[in-house]
Amino acid sequence: MTTLQNCLALDAQDPLRALRNLFVIPEGVIYLDGNSLGVMPKTVPQRIAQAVSEEWAEGLIRSWNAAGWYEMPQRLGDKIAPLVGARDGEVVATDTTSINLYKVLSAAITIAQSRDKSARVIVSERGNFPTDLYIAQALCRERGCELRLVDDGVVAPALGPDVAVLMLTHVNYRTGAMLDMGAITRAAHAAGILTVWDLCHSAGAVPVDLHAADADFAIGCGYKYLNGGPGAPAFVWVHPRHRDKFEQPLAGWWSHAAPFEFTHEYRPAPGIAQYLCGTQPVLSMTALECGLDAFTAAESHGGMAAIRAKSLALTDLFIALVEERCAGHGLSVVTPRDHALRGSQVCLARGDGPYAIVQALIARGVIGDFRAPDILRFGFTPLYTSFEDVWHAAEHLQQVLESGEWRKDEFNRRNAVT
Repeated sequence: MTTLQNCLALDAQDPLRALRNLFVIPEGVIYLDGNSLGVMPKTVPQRIAQAVSEEWAEGLIRSWNAAGWYEMPQRLGDKIAPLVGARDGEVVATDTTSINLYKVLSAAITIAQSRDKSARVIVSERGNFPTDLYIAQALCRERGCELRLVDDGVVAPALGPDVAVLMLTHVNYRTGAMLDMGAITRAAHAAGILTVWDLCHSAGAVPVDLHAADADFAIGCGYKYLNGGPGAPAFVWVHPRHRDKFEQPLAGWWSHAAPFEFTHEYRPAPGIAQYLCGTQPVLSMTALECGLDAFTAAESHGGMAAIRAKSLALTDLFIALVEERCAGHGLSVVTPRDHALRGSQVCLARGDGPYAIVQALIARGVIGDFRAPDILRFGFTPLYTSFEDVWHAAEHLQQVLESGEWRKDEFNRRNAVT
């Protein structure tokens, strides 16, 4: 039986333990929802205040040059690059995940059809995140293509000669299952198919190596494990072999080769800067940069290798504690046990009252979330989640189930955001 003392001992040995002090963790809160919205870095208030009171209020328009606002998409992109196996100059922080997906999916379709006009199918999993499927549906209507959905984990049989693009999420948002990016990309390329990878539940939590996998396109968000704040800018990566083959469909002035020439004709910027669009949200990018700086600090504590090792240890511990303490209460672990197949979350399924159970936990200060129809989802962010947090979370879950407090009316009223 795992004890609290065991967990405290693990915390004492944790090479990342000092990084928790970089973040604001509210008193009395066990936060297991960093896979939905990361916590705030302590540097954010002062840095945002500086950007507002000095760079904006005093510097005004001059700050685009003097304060480095203009270079922010590329500067932040270079900080994201090592987290996803990209190189300097290959990533830009910009727009939202959905907008960036539209850009790269459109680019991928165009490139694929330039090779073979009969390639008109986008393949994805039924369990992919809805926004990805919605964007693909819209593009298919626009481009006369077809979205073909397959069961999760059963991609290979669908890679036929009419497929242009394989669009997948590296870590599934509902189950935490992680795909083998390299093997799947190789299979797609062998069939002449381009790949688009969504890294929203990967970047900053699990090692990603886009170049080693030979991926074609990737996008991801900045507000989950990257701790950039609500609605933080997303990012986009395009393999260098594709960057100059296509003008992305949202050809705004920031993606122009020389935006301040103010010419009437569009001329795309070289390289990844072409995947920008309009004027960038400086204050949001300022907050995101604070989140990314935590990963720079993590380098001296073992970097992504230590983050991944702790992620697996945290999720192993939670699974073990749930099975020790909550047996007989109808919970089943849907997240893979195999480390190679697991992201940084643990998802539990329960047919009776999963939403209300999550709400009862939140009332106790244990914050996870619910994903329809039956998932209790808990995210583990190694930069600030402790082993002690995991022990107490499992204890609260046991108490909620045994007491039946989740049956209260207040926990069964649905909020807009679950």
